[in-house]
Amino acid sequence: MNIFDKLYESAGWNEEERLVLDQVQRVADQVIAPHAEEADTTGEFPWVNVNALNKLGLNMLFIPERFGGAPMRVRLYLEVVKIISEACASTGIIYATNYHGMKPLIEYGSEAQQARLLPAIAEGGLGALAITEPTAGSDATGMMTRFTLDGDEIIVDGTKTFITNGDVADRILLFGKWSDIEGPKEAISALILEKGTPGFDVVGKERKMGHRASSTCMLSFSGARVSRANLIGEPGEGLHILLGSLNKSRPSVAAHALGIARAAFKDILHYTNERQQSRRKIIEFQGIQFGIADLASELALTETWLDHVARMIDTGAEDYSTEASIAKMRASDLAMKMTTEAVQYHGGYGYCADYRAERLMRDAKITQIWEGTNQVHRQLIGRSFVNK
Repeated sequence: MNIFDKLYESAGWNEEERLVLDQVQRVADQVIAPHAEEADTTGEFPWVNVNALNKLGLNMLFIPERFGGAPMRVRLYLEVVKIISEACASTGIIYATNYHGMKPLIEYGSEAQQARLLPAIAEGGLGALAITEPTAGSDATGMMTRFTLDGDEIIVDGTKTFITNGDVADRILLFGKWSDIEGPKEAISALILEKGTPGFDVVGKERKMGHRASSTCMLSFSGARVSRANLIGEPGEGLHILLGSLNKSRPSVAAHALGIARAAFKDILHYTNERQQSRRKIIEFQGIQFGIADLASELALTETWLDHVARMIDTGAEDYSTEASIAKMRASDLAMKMTTEAVQYHGGYGYCADYRAERLMRDAKITQIWEGTNQVHRQLIGRSFVNK
């Protein structure tokens, strides 16, 4: 039994959780992984994979029971994200984005809003989170999207870019600035925009290095009218919701990155155990063993840290922003390192699309960029040690 088998065995999953994980692993092995290469090649949205996940009811894991869910621990949700992402990074981020977009509605929305908007997600609907704009990335306070109250409706004008699930989402958590409030932070507000809203258009779909089967879109809002009943909280409360949503999504993105890292590590082990040089398996060479030891150690430690963050969330911790930043930063840096090493260990074959290592390396890069670049996370972590 290797160290990762031991980690899994010591995780303390109960019988119901093990059943969920077994079902997810089966779908990952039998449906998602076999479609991953084709989805990457064609760039088509992987509906086969998404439908397979929906048959398991995986959105129910994070939705309250009274709205059609069957909520379980965050630790379980994160493990599910890892399993799916190991099989197909595009499918992994599609699924995780449902959580990123809808968890703030669960945390900050009213009972009436949740009752009206969440059942469709529990049944398999797709969610999205719309923060980034062409001129507002890491500094979200620079967003220009405007919310203007007109009677019982909010008129939305603006543009969002790099929005995962943007063209397929049934519910979009959208951030903008309330027109009657001054101040770049004070004006930020949040609402749920529903699919089919007039004045909302998908104006572009990005052609990307990796995650090619995951839709990443530019969205346009031109006089889009949204019921005021879809405003989360009050006008000007959006920054608090935004920061809260990022705290929830960063461990999720860390899990996604670790799924990619897991896949790359397994590919390294398989190839180095099969490939021979000078009539010896290349894993028998000391230099190869040293490199694998370092990668295995980093993967085990990062997995353990993310589990620590998950336990904090599950036990009701209110402040885990620094811990979440550490998890996101280290997991995504490891994903990039692990996949780069996977290509290197495969030699010339690693540079060819016939081997998964090439795709994993392309998929890994974005994990260092989205949900806050790793430069921003280093700043956040370092700033936490400044004496006040």
